[in-house]
Amino acid sequence: MGCLMAFSVQAQTDSTAKSTAAEIIQPQLRPSPLALAQYKTETCYLKLTYGQPMRKGREIFGKLEPYGKIWRTGANEATELTLTKEVKLAGRSVRPGTYTLFTIPNPDSWTIVLNSELGQWGAFAYKAENDYLRVDVPVQKNDQIYEALTFRFEETEAGADLHLMWDDVRVRIPFTFVK
Repeated sequence: MGCLMAFSVQAQTDSTAKSTAAEIIQPQLRPSPLALAQYKTETCYLKLTYGQPMRKGREIFGKLEPYGKIWRTGANEATELTLTKEVKLAGRSVRPGTYTLFTIPNPDSWTIVLNSELGQWGAFAYKAENDYLRVDVPVQKNDQIYEALTFRFEETEAGADLHLMWDDVRVRIPFTFVK
């Protein structure tokens, strides 16, 4: 699917001068900008692309994002995870490729879902039959409050952990590199 870009310039004529002035069109900025988390070794590259919503004083988990319901794990387009090498996610093997990352938040643990259907908007057309993998991970309370949904990879002895942080919640998703 291609991307269509349109530009518009309106010319105005001043009756007393023979010059033409162009209206400046400002870009339309998203309330939830596109964000990226990445981790690279000599043999493996992990990249997570997501829309970064803001808290804006709202109660996030249990309210804005209900417990027990599938979530796109971001804003706008569904979050996508790309892996260039086989890894283990919470102990389960994952082949190289790109997956849509969904989650099911709950108060004490979250279900991490890798889905094989790419290019989804939100979770509106989510189909469980396209799930590649589901794993449960514990949830933790953060000492800090994160205004923006933030993902960050942190190196470990066996690989890298992907941390999801928003509001006062932290979810750690462990990745182990397969030798």
